[in-house]
Amino acid sequence: MTNVTRARRQARLSRALGLPLTPKSVKYFEKRPYPPGEHGRARRRTESDYAVRLKEKQRLRAQYGIREKQMHRAYLDAKKEPGLTGESMVELLEMRLDALVLRSGFARTTLQARQAVVHRHVLVDGKLVDRPSFRVKPGQTIQIKPKSQAMEPFQIAAEGGNSDVLASVPSYLSVELSELKAQLVARPKRAEVPVTVDVQMVVEYYAR
Repeated sequence: MTNVTRARRQARLSRALGLPLTPKSVKYFEKRPYPPGEHGRARRRTESDYAVRLKEKQRLRAQYGIREKQMHRAYLDAKKEPGLTGESMVELLEMRLDALVLRSGFARTTLQARQAVVHRHVLVDGKLVDRPSFRVKPGQTIQIKPKSQAMEPFQIAAEGGNSDVLASVPSYLSVELSELKAQLVARPKRAEVPVTVDVQMVVEYYAR
């Protein structure tokens, strides 16, 4: 898939889900803030409860760029935890290694963060980890591998080049951007996680 094709696909998905998923899709979304297709502008009939919950689940899944199997596993893990399942689910997803690489400012998009991990550029507590789904524990440190830091995308990141498209660093992360190093200082709290979703709808979708 070419970059242009991928960008168009993401822009189309952004319009379908009602939120921009990548920096490039923002301008497409602003220009056409309605669903894709010939009837996109038309007033839609009221969606069923199932359709509303499905869309909310898809919105959360798209923001983390994960497969359905991974989403469902996060839901099952969250069910085992005390407290609200929906909030726990978002918190567990946020502790994914690729999510934290993105939040730390080491990558510009979710896809770029995932590629950094898969291509073996990321260390956790000094050890190479190439699984994007790896769940980082509070107290652990993530860092771009010293040999990889000379690469242009990481040099741009170290100079704050991704700050224009990312939310400010959340309080559960301590980041030394110039060293491309970050520590998860505490478990993320749902209220601090910069994703747009009605978690109760997602829980209701899976609990049906």
